[in-house]
Order: sequence, then C-alpha cells, then structure tokens
Amino acid sequence: MKQFMDENFLLSNEVAQKLYFDNAANTPVLDYHCHINPQEIYEDRQFENITQVWLGGDHYKWRFMRSCGVDERFITGDAPDKDKFLKWAECLGKAIGNPLFHWSHLELQKYFGYHGVLNKKTAEEVWELCNKKLADPSMSVRSLIKQSNVTLICTTDDPVDSLEWHKKIAEDASFDVQVLPAWRPDKAMNIEKPTFGEYLSALSAASGTAIHTFADLKQALSIRMDFFASMGCSVSDHALEYVMYAPASDEELEAIFAKRLAGSAVTREEELKFKTAFMVFVGKEYAKRGWVMQLHYGCKRDNNTLRFHQLGPDTGYDCINNYAPSSEMADYLNALIVTDELPKTIIYSLNPNDNQAIGTILGCFQDSTAVAKIQQGSAWWFNDHKTGMQDQMISLANLGNLSGFVGMLTDSRSFLSYTRHDYFRRILCNLIGTWVENGEYPADYETLAEIVKGICYNNAVKYFGFDLKLQD
Repeated sequence: MKQFMDENFLLSNEVAQKLYFDNAANTPVLDYHCHINPQEIYEDRQFENITQVWLGGDHYKWRFMRSCGVDERFITGDAPDKDKFLKWAECLGKAIGNPLFHWSHLELQKYFGYHGVLNKKTAEEVWELCNKKLADPSMSVRSLIKQSNVTLICTTDDPVDSLEWHKKIAEDASFDVQVLPAWRPDKAMNIEKPTFGEYLSALSAASGTAIHTFADLKQALSIRMDFFASMGCSVSDHALEYVMYAPASDEELEAIFAKRLAGSAVTREEELKFKTAFMVFVGKEYAKRGWVMQLHYGCKRDNNTLRFHQLGPDTGYDCINNYAPSSEMADYLNALIVTDELPKTIIYSLNPNDNQAIGTILGCFQDSTAVAKIQQGSAWWFNDHKTGMQDQMISLANLGNLSGFVGMLTDSRSFLSYTRHDYFRRILCNLIGTWVENGEYPADYETLAEIVKGICYNNAVKYFGFDLKLQD
C-alpha cells in the first residue's frame, strides 16, 4: 500500500516520476485565467483565519457541504468562522474520490507544512496550526503568489473597469509578478438581461461615447479595448450559455438594438442574432490586436431559483448544459476566418461529452501563424479532477496536438489554488509516463522534457506572447 499523498502522489511509475521531478515540479506557474481580486494583491491582504482563505467564495466546497446536509448558516451564513471550518473539516473527511480532498491536502502540505489528514478528529489542531501560520507576514497574498512560483496572472475584468489596481501593481517595483487584465465583455452582449440598459450607461460613461445604436456600442467597446491593451491586456474571455450562429443584416441588427433600448424585450431569435453579430465583431477586433479569445460554454447557471434570490449568482447552483454546438462553433469560427480575421482561440466546454467534437473542430482552423492556434482548453470547472483531466488530454492527443497544449489555468478566487497546477502536472506526467512504460512512445527524454515543460509553461508563454523567459 502506498503512503497517503507522499512525494510520488499520482506518479505510478518511474518514467512519470522522472518527468515530474526533472521537468514539471519546479517549472513556474503562468495563471492566464483566474478570478482573484487585483485590489487584494495590491494591498497585500493578510487573512485572519483559514476559513477566510478556504470557504469565502469557494462554491466547490459549498456544494459539497450542502451534499453532506450542512445547514446554509455554516456555508454562506453568519456562523462564526471557526464553526464553518469545523463543519468543512467534518465533510472533507468523507470526501473520498472528490478532488476537493486532494486539493485541500495539497494546500495544507505546501502552505502550512501539514502532512496529516484533515477530518473532524484533527480539525481543532489544523485550525490552530493554520491560523498561527497565517498570522506570519510570509503568508500575505503577495507572499503566497511568490511561494507558488507564479510569474504572471491574468484577472477577469469588465470593459467598464478602471483597472486602477492593475496600474498600481505595475508601478510597484517591489512586486515583480505581472498582473494583467483580461477582457470579459459578457454584460455588453447579454441584450436579454434586465440590466442591459443600465450597463450601457456605465459603458457609455467609461468610453466617453454616447450609445444609441449598435454601431455606437461597437465603437465604445473598441475604445475600451484600446485602453485595456494599453494596460497590457492580450486575452479575452467569454461565458456563453450557447455557441450561437444566426447571421443578420446590419439593418436588422440596428432594429433589434433600437427595440431593446426602447424598453421592449427581444425574442430568442433576436437575441441570438444580436449575440452572433457581437461575437463576430469582437472576434475580428481581437484578431486585429493579436489578442487570444477564450470561449467558455456549456453551463446552465443559477438553477435553484430559491437560493439564487437568497444568495445571488456564483454560489454553487450551476450545472452542465447538455448541448453540443459543434456545427455552430464551426460556423462561428468560419465567419471569422473567411475574411482572415480569426484570432487565436481557446475552446472550453463544461460538458465532457464535447471533447471529441472540439477536437475535430480544432483541426479545421489550424494554420502556420501559431502552434495549435485553435486550442482545446484544459478540463474546466466540473471536469478539473483526475478523470476529467486525463480524458481531456487523451482526447486532445487522439485528435490534435497535445504537445502544443497551453495547459492548466487556475480559474479560481483563492490564492491557495495554485496547487491545482501541481495536481495537473502530476496527472500529465503520469499519463505520458504510462504511455512510455507501455511502449506506446519511446523513452526519448529530450523530447519528453520539451513536451512536459511546454505544456506546463512554455507553450502558454509563446501562445499568449507574454514577456517572460522560457524554461530550458
């Protein structure tokens, strides 16, 4: 029997261990997509206790606690922080097979030096140990980032954001980790939302452009893109309920926009036509600027209406949308490439059944402008566990170019989540190592090292064009 989560955790053979320790373990982290708060980085926040770090905003943990029958007071409610932690520890002890069990213990090992098991029996001990450690200046937000060997972070930012915290971080010579904005214009596209008119007013103020037409909206967005680019932005991100492709004429689009501005609701067909035109416009703008476009889809959000009204969005009530838009995705990418305006694009689906469809779409739009110009993104959200990561990489290897994969992203609101990169790297090295052990790929360690370092770090540096040194 193997020891619990020792140094060879998830590394089941000698080749996997060699690939990991020689090439992956000490390679830096490039976090090209996350949801952490740049203000907390600038202010170098110090957390008061482990509950603030672990349970504040972490809907992964919230969902599991609910599945254990924990009262909401101990999850998002007003229970004391210690009581919330004790409840979480009790739940974690039973989280067999859940990635939360591994993530939590990787974090305890790396940041707190705790190599035991957290459960209801050890909860008091771990509470005291972690809080004592968190009081040390070495556990501030900036120190945690540096400890995690992070070289660059892309946050997620709305077009109306001032980016003031990014500017302050960039001007602070005492912190050498790049913190760049990433463009997330979902609110400008969601014409069906009740808050659309209110948002347009905010965008109008931020851009200095009165928005009365769809053409005005596009002009305002272009102005804000230029501002984001001046702040180092080269990455966009879109949360799409569906990948749509419903083309319409300029006249029809302006009529739809005018109808919505007049206060009338748009039909589903009108919504899809507007969103199609919106996505074609921004895709071409990204190509013009050399930006990378990320497309996240396949999520049905806020399913529990009772809890949504009580707690709001992003509180753990989302699920996989069983929709496979392979033809629509191909049509959308084709609408951009037909005029040679297709940017580098990363496609993520929350539905793992879409892996093969995405793999076939990639090959339709690759060209010599970049290695793996169209990427399948890493296993996302409900899929970023051992099985999901393996399945995504096997599918990508079968149908595309795994060696050109840009690898893991944190996609988290927690400053301790960088251990997920280590989790991913162990799974990657074990997968490749197993292929070598099985005689499916030669033991060519020079090529294998290039592949592993590429997927862990170098591919992303080159793909996004970040000003970072490649790993030898």
